[in-house]
Amino acid sequence: MAEGSPRKPGWLARYAEERRPQHLRARARELLRYIGPGLLVTVGFIDPGNWASNVAAGAEFGYKLLWMVTLSTVLLILLQHNAAHLGIATGECLAEAATKHLKRRWSVPVLGSAMLATVATAYAELMGGAIALQLIAGVPLRVGVLLVLALALFLLLTNAYRRIEHWIIGFVSIIGFSFLIETILAPVDWAAAGPAWVTPAIPAGALPITMSVLGAVVMPHNLFLHSEVIQSRQWNLEDKAVIRKQLRYEFLDTLFSMSVGWAINSAMILLAASTFFRVGAAVTDLGQAKAMLEPLLGPAAAVLFAVALLFSGVSSSITAGMAGGTIFAGFFHESYDAQDKHSRTGLLLALVPAVVLVLVTGDPFRGLVVSQMLLSIQLPVTILLQLRLTSSRKVMGEYRNSVVDAILLWSAAAAVIFLNVLLLRDLLGL
Repeated sequence: MAEGSPRKPGWLARYAEERRPQHLRARARELLRYIGPGLLVTVGFIDPGNWASNVAAGAEFGYKLLWMVTLSTVLLILLQHNAAHLGIATGECLAEAATKHLKRRWSVPVLGSAMLATVATAYAELMGGAIALQLIAGVPLRVGVLLVLALALFLLLTNAYRRIEHWIIGFVSIIGFSFLIETILAPVDWAAAGPAWVTPAIPAGALPITMSVLGAVVMPHNLFLHSEVIQSRQWNLEDKAVIRKQLRYEFLDTLFSMSVGWAINSAMILLAASTFFRVGAAVTDLGQAKAMLEPLLGPAAAVLFAVALLFSGVSSSITAGMAGGTIFAGFFHESYDAQDKHSRTGLLLALVPAVVLVLVTGDPFRGLVVSQMLLSIQLPVTILLQLRLTSSRKVMGEYRNSVVDAILLWSAAAAVIFLNVLLLRDLLGL
């Protein structure tokens, strides 16, 4: 080194410089800007269908099915990150990529089944919101579902995406806060709950409920939605450094958001197990659950239950509509845009048939549980589509799944398919 020339700092000095408080604060602020798409997706798996499945699981089997929430969330993190990976690397959502890279005889039935799954999802969301209005204000179910539909369509068709994202984050916060208080009020047996989170067990007669918990957490429409909404964070597809940064921050967003969902879903089972199962009370209706909570935990718990259900129903109806718009627009090689006719048609195709189903359903609680089972049956189709695309060099280029990623993702797909085979065998009495 020439005399008098500036000397480069050593690695220790550079390390200290990178971790100075102002640098860390800047990194934290930058990370917070990326939080949002994951939470938008999270609201889809803390929806009223989850409420029905989790309350049924806790009331009938106590803490024994908590492990399925853990397993489902691990599968969810893998699959949602992979779906977002597709959106970041290609600039296309799952539906667009399917239309572009698959032959029409394959893409149409696959995306068609995804639309049907989205209708089943929207049914659960709208039904839950209507039940909440009935519990809070005595609004008749058929009137309530129309009110929830009107509010969801208003938010979808008049607000920009980022404004909706902020609404959803607020809704998730209210739901999470409500269940935090509920678990504080409830007499949870933590010694029994702790091992149940990591100990697989399917009690006799529990398989349909187990699969409804899986279908309620790992939801097909959310995989399509995440690959779309992640693109709300604009980036340069030609800049590899930018793409890698997007992938890194997206994973942190997904990990954080799915962990929030895991906590809320777990809280639902904890609440049901520590109240209804403890006293041997079977729950066949969310309204019944609210009524039974009042004498067990007090009026505050019952009110919190109903308010959280309302926010869950409204917010998840919004995301179900967005997913329907995303899938239908994908048929035409288009991304989601609430002002575009194809996206709007998809919104209506997801939400309007769901309203009709609510109006003709005789047993709302049973309908919620069955809708989640239907999602679990369609789920392998969407997973196999996603893995086919993200493993392809033609589609993903250098960002295709690595060997480790492929092993993890195909293992997740195998687990879902195996559980579905068990469900069909159980339903057919084989």
